[in-house]
Amino acid sequence: MFGSKQKTREKLAAAIAEALGGPAWLESVTVDDTGRALLVIRADEGGADVAEHRRIEAENFASRIPGINAVRSVLTAERMPGRHDHDRDHVHAHGPAQAAPAPRRVTKGARLSESAMSQGAPAPAQAVKPVAGIDRILVVASAKGGVGKSTVAVNLAAAMAKAGMRVGLLDADIYGPSIPTMLGTVAAEPAASANKKLVPVTAHGMKTLSIGYLSDPDAPMIWRGPIVMSAITQLLNDAEWGTKDDPLDILIIDTPPGTGDAQLAIAQKVPVTAALIVTTPQEVALADVRRGAAMFTKTHVPVIGIVETMSWFEDPAGAKHYLMGEGGARKMGAALGLPVLAEIPMLQAIREAGDAGVPAALENGPAADIFLKLARSVAIALDQLVTKPAPEIMFED
Repeated sequence: MFGSKQKTREKLAAAIAEALGGPAWLESVTVDDTGRALLVIRADEGGADVAEHRRIEAENFASRIPGINAVRSVLTAERMPGRHDHDRDHVHAHGPAQAAPAPRRVTKGARLSESAMSQGAPAPAQAVKPVAGIDRILVVASAKGGVGKSTVAVNLAAAMAKAGMRVGLLDADIYGPSIPTMLGTVAAEPAASANKKLVPVTAHGMKTLSIGYLSDPDAPMIWRGPIVMSAITQLLNDAEWGTKDDPLDILIIDTPPGTGDAQLAIAQKVPVTAALIVTTPQEVALADVRRGAAMFTKTHVPVIGIVETMSWFEDPAGAKHYLMGEGGARKMGAALGLPVLAEIPMLQAIREAGDAGVPAALENGPAADIFLKLARSVAIALDQLVTKPAPEIMFED
């Protein structure tokens, strides 16, 4: 029995090393009997930013190895005790206790211990109870604000509803709820059902809820983290999204920007099926994408891909101008092992539709085609993640 487990660990560790190409910076890989992997990565070359990018990339690749249930990594600026240059590529498979990782580097000259970094370690997403009446939950996230996350969430939901899916849209951006404006439902107020649950506001064939429906639009939301999560939990669990016999095919959650308390709580306490990350091509946004992807990796939420907004501007003569940079999402996707599901140009029709309260995905034209293709890609990606047969949805070109 012991020999069999040992062999399994060795195979998994070797598979991770092979997936990463056996780089010299990979100090060791350890795998325990439950499929938890620990990567020890040498960070004494290229600087802190390069090392952090390397760590996130390694975790993403390792998490995709069949048999690996969780991945953790540590960065060390020193070589492991007793190791020599010719040992760098050696792969261990004897369990985490033998890795003896050094403290993780977090900034120049500063370090946090492993015990500090592991506090509040998230539970696997499978441990979270499902929400009655909802088959799947997709979070649309961006680690940086102002990249068009809400626009993508609204139009993705609208495109899926247009294709015949039963769709819910939850505006979890407590501090800046913009979905009521984009749906033309600013004056709407959700009713209460007989069993004292919120009845979502129906808009363009979707069931929607937002803190914007429940608060004064001119009043600032001066709430701390615990209150924010309480509000999100109530909007999710105390609402009649669907029933056992007639559930939502998908609930799309427009999350707040960043990787703070609200985002972490959603990833840990909501039975999220998958996440979709939104970014612009510019490096200042892409740097935050790495952090967002790392947060979902640590909270065991699969990321199905990246959507790039503001990809280019096309002038009346048909020439494309890459005002925000070119190909940033593709490069980031290649580094993180994630597909780019859509590149959305700057289209006046998208902005005008959002201001008018009618999503561009519901109209006819280039903008609608973009979001319909994105909806198809997202539906296919979600089908590949879940074992429960999904409803057959026909997307017509």
